[in-house]
Amino acid sequence: MSLHSVLIALGALLPSAGVAFLFYVVIKAMLEGDRNERLAHSKWEASQERSAPSTEQSNNAAQRDSAT
Repeated sequence: MSLHSVLIALGALLPSAGVAFLFYVVIKAMLEGDRNERLAHSKWEASQERSAPSTEQSNNAAQRDSAT
């Protein structure tokens, strides 16, 4: 097997390797984006749950004040 035939074989595999690399990069970016979005959503939900009881308490107090 000569060097020429090895280079031809590598040249034939290069486009497939490039597409596989691009696929890897895109899928990795999608998974990281999804993970970050889920983290941000869970943080938002936690902040909403923390603020919800204080909002309900102030609404209840306002209703009691307006009733008297």
